[in-house]
Amino acid sequence: MPILISPDELAALQHVRILDVRWRLDRPDGRPEYLEGHLPGAVYVDLDTELAAHGRPEDGRHPLPAVEALQASARRWGLRAGDTVVVYDDLKNLSAARAWWLLRYAGVADVRLLDGSLRAWTAAGLPLETGDVQPEPGDIDLTYGALPTIDIDGAAAFPEGGVLLDARAGERYRGEAEPVDPRAGHIPGARNAPTTGNVGPDGRFLDPAALRARFAEVGVVDGVPVAAYCGSGVTAAHEAVALTLAGFAPALYPGSWSQWSNQPRPVATGDAHLESEQSA
Repeated sequence: MPILISPDELAALQHVRILDVRWRLDRPDGRPEYLEGHLPGAVYVDLDTELAAHGRPEDGRHPLPAVEALQASARRWGLRAGDTVVVYDDLKNLSAARAWWLLRYAGVADVRLLDGSLRAWTAAGLPLETGDVQPEPGDIDLTYGALPTIDIDGAAAFPEGGVLLDARAGERYRGEAEPVDPRAGHIPGARNAPTTGNVGPDGRFLDPAALRARFAEVGVVDGVPVAAYCGSGVTAAHEAVALTLAGFAPALYPGSWSQWSNQPRPVATGDAHLESEQSA
């Protein structure tokens, strides 16, 4: 199935479920902005409560929700078997990618990202509507496991010769700054490929050839296992989208750095070729 959809392509679809997944680390509740203007028919999705669970710090900041909880949310959004689902946000799809990945992981076959996000829609002169949308409940059944994942032990022992990608900003990866999690640095052996580099200035994903060239610079080539993590498993999904567009089959580590840094695991700092390791 296609991963991306353009505004004009979306506007031409007659039967589609649209999900608005506005969320930012510094402003997690995107509902006020959604109510002020969203794509016609779009249902608001609360990333913190519907696309994540919350428990012990050792689980990370955004562990995956139980599949039963996600299914209940998806039915609230009106999803039914066979639906085409389009997700978007106002942040270059950095948060909407979580919905794309999670729904694909749960077995929804046709999930697409609005390439360029809300900005591309409005730039195309397409309309918005205000207020809340509450569709008729759906009846979709979800089952986890359609995409590959690794857990914390899998991240620690990622296959020899494979590439574990850290999708956070360079200063967080190198351990120069850590605004959220308890320790600064990265998983030993991980290589840095900030997810913001997956898109151009217009917020659209780079073409597959450019993405392949970008990932080749950090050792991701055909035949090499690859997995991705970030701070809490949200933008790692954006990295997974980019890797998939580039022709790879990435695994995702949902717990990500927020889980790793809350457990007694070694931490590395600096660049990959100069990293220094410290015990927990």
